[in-house]
Amino acid sequence: MEATVKTATQEKVWGGGNKPLNASYGKIMMWFFIVSDALTFSGFLVSYGFSRFKFIESWPIADEVFTHVPFFHGNYPMYYVAFMTFILIMSSVTMVLAVDAGHHMKKAKVTLYMLLTVVGGLIFVGSQAWEWATFIKGEYGALETKGGRILQFVNEETGKQIALHDFVKHTQAERAQHERKSGIWFEGEGSLSTYTVEEVLAGFNAHKDIVIRTEYLTEKGHKTILSREESVEKLKDAVRVVEGANLIRNEYGNRLFADFFFFITGFHGFHVFSGVVINIIIFFNVILGTYERRGHYEMVEKVGLYWHFVDLVWVFVFTFFYLV
Repeated sequence: MEATVKTATQEKVWGGGNKPLNASYGKIMMWFFIVSDALTFSGFLVSYGFSRFKFIESWPIADEVFTHVPFFHGNYPMYYVAFMTFILIMSSVTMVLAVDAGHHMKKAKVTLYMLLTVVGGLIFVGSQAWEWATFIKGEYGALETKGGRILQFVNEETGKQIALHDFVKHTQAERAQHERKSGIWFEGEGSLSTYTVEEVLAGFNAHKDIVIRTEYLTEKGHKTILSREESVEKLKDAVRVVEGANLIRNEYGNRLFADFFFFITGFHGFHVFSGVVINIIIFFNVILGTYERRGHYEMVEKVGLYWHFVDLVWVFVFTFFYLV
């Protein structure tokens, strides 16, 4: 009698048998993955925030870095990043519609909305690749000092940044790249910059309306612009030309900014790309009628959970990396 009561009590408390949350094994495992991945992204964003506020005085201003739009020349701060965000959010909407259509066993609508989701994901990944290429290539160029500080060039009257190619004349002199056979003093280097430090200094001296802007921020949140005399003195410490950004140097300012940009957006981009590949597989399974024969579209719902998570992560990345 006691055993019977105990068993009945356990069944009442548990209630769900082998599905206590009324969710399949696949859904529960997907939630486990999402939670663990969320903790990983949280760690990355916390590290980014810590580094940013530690070096807040030299951190690049996002509105001055992400100003490009494909096929348009000009200064459009954050426009293209906002477009990328809109596309990703809309792909999340189409995924919701695909899941809803799956619940009603509407194969045609599931196919359409899955296709739209894949297209949105591809646009986002392609846009991120273009953004990376633009960030790596750079637009203005700068000089780096012995202490690793970045010196940018601006017009003294307007305060607008000036690209190196606007005032530096390339002498076309032959330049030798370091090679290992050079001997004990060999120092590895990447591709040669377009201009030498000497050419930049010569161009600077020939244009009296150009001054230096350092990577340090003023109390108003703007980069510090030096006088002509201070600029001449500061340029004495210049040792190399920096064009674009990589994991070692960054023409926009603090090199940690580029490190976090490549790591965080790259890690998220990998998630989006993986999601696109999985969505394509699910899309073809829908066309082949795999889920119609199973009698449910649960696989679409499980992939939808992952896709919504990726979209949500980008909202945080967009907010903390680009907006704040």
